[in-house]
Amino acid sequence: MTKTQSYEGFTEAERDAMKERAAELKKSARGGASAKKAAADEQDLRDKIAEMPEADRVIAETLDAIVRAAVPDLAPKTWYGMPAYARDGKVVVFFKPAAKFKVRYAEVGFNEWAQLDDGDMWPTAFAVIAMNPAVEKKLTALVKKAAG
Repeated sequence: MTKTQSYEGFTEAERDAMKERAAELKKSARGGASAKKAAADEQDLRDKIAEMPEADRVIAETLDAIVRAAVPDLAPKTWYGMPAYARDGKVVVFFKPAAKFKVRYAEVGFNEWAQLDDGDMWPTAFAVIAMNPAVEKKLTALVKKAAG
């Protein structure tokens, strides 16, 4: 493919996220002591949050505080290079920074393990432009519900 040809596959940001996920899986496969692994996962999450531009970082830090206070048994980790919180190795909630994919808003997302079921259809991702008390309250309720 030449530089002038367009590619309609994954964006550079998506390819980077997949590479980060592959590195996470490789690191996880190495195992190690459970407490040591948990500390490394937590440090990876903190490093990812620290790297974010301020607007994303404020949201990510608040989500981190919400999860730790509301559902302390969810384990912090990274998932595709994004902050995430898991139970039994399965990501329940994650933060997708706007800057990572060069989009208009960040997202707080919930995977299938989240207990957000509400009839035949329910949202699993929420756009967040800014953090304020009302958003914090809604996210706290969602995180609590998601964790069961």
